[in-house]
Amino acid sequence: MQISEIMTRGVETVAPDASLQQAAAAMEALGVGSLPVCDGRRLVGAITDRDIVVRGVAAGLSPIDSLVRDCMTADIAYAFEDEESDEVLDRMKTLQVRRLAILNRDKALVGIVSLGDIATEPRAAALGSVGAAVAEISEPSRPRK
Repeated sequence: MQISEIMTRGVETVAPDASLQQAAAAMEALGVGSLPVCDGRRLVGAITDRDIVVRGVAAGLSPIDSLVRDCMTADIAYAFEDEESDEVLDRMKTLQVRRLAILNRDKALVGIVSLGDIATEPRAAALGSVGAAVAEISEPSRPRK
């Protein structure tokens, strides 16, 4: 089953030149903790509520004057819409992420898929695979010595 069959389409995004306050307001209105950052339809990163707090506010940046591009993560993982769901699940497990942006082959954002999307679609992956992914993704990272 291709990931395009279970991903969420019509994902809300934020522009890199939006203020941190605008991004936070959008997250609050949508009830989400992260947003893809797009320049037009092209994915350029992601920003989370934690990015705004830790990279922005805690660093002394003004939420009104500072831009999303100042605090976003530019190098984010993604999958292509024509990839098989079990391949995407394996990538999520390897990367220890609960959601991935989904792009078309022109690298335009077309959706997002969460671990929950895969887990609730019976044809997407074997139950054991989903359980193993949840366990690996949820495993806390070990402190460096």
